[in-house]
Amino acid sequence: TSEVLDHIADDLLQFQTGLAHLFILHTSASLTINENASPDVPLDLNDALDSIAPEGSHYRHLDEGRDDMPAHIKSSLMGAGLTLPIANGRFLLGVWQGIYLNEHRDYGGSRKIAITIQGQPKH
Repeated sequence: TSEVLDHIADDLLQFQTGLAHLFILHTSASLTINENASPDVPLDLNDALDSIAPEGSHYRHLDEGRDDMPAHIKSSLMGAGLTLPIANGRFLLGVWQGIYLNEHRDYGGSRKIAITIQGQPKH
């Protein structure tokens, strides 16, 4: 969450109410909202996704390695986009909620997120 806010905090402050849409520009990473308090949550999420889509040579798509196709599956399950409400120039998230960028490759590169904001500006 803080990494996203570092880039758009000034933009958010211009809005009384609105929506921000975040879209990751990659097919082997994803975005989600989940508990942001316990460091075990992302580890458990990763373990669960690994059990659903394990790495291996049993996939047809192996062009970029054994971790690539499972990364595509995980990305499809988790999603490429989020829509967040804005209130008083801030994301309207619950106390325990945070934005996760989920890297599904063993050695993913840098990731880019497109962000659009619409809403009622502050007067």
